[in-house]
Amino acid sequence: MAVILGTVSSFITIYLGLLFIRVLLTWFPNIDWYNQPFAALAQITDPYLNIFRSIIPPLGGMDISPMLAFLALSFLQRALAPLAASASMGF
Repeated sequence: MAVILGTVSSFITIYLGLLFIRVLLTWFPNIDWYNQPFAALAQITDPYLNIFRSIIPPLGGMDISPMLAFLALSFLQRALAPLAASASMGF
C-alpha cells in the first residue's frame, strides 16, 4: 500500500510541475499550442484545468482556474502523506 501511495504522490508532484510550466507558458502569447512539445503539454494538462474552468469562468480576462487546480492537487498530496507514512510503518 505504501508503494502505491508513494507512486501517486510522485505522480501528483510531476503533474504539479507540468501545470506550473503550462501556466508560465501562457504568459507568452506567441507560443503556438498546436506544435510539439506545447501540444502534448496542453493535451496532458487541459482536461484537468477544464474541470476548474467550468466551475469558475475567466474573470475580467484573467483565468484563475489554475489556482484552484493547484490547491486541489496540493490538498490531495498533503492528505496522502500521512496515509503513506502510516502504511509504510505497517499500521
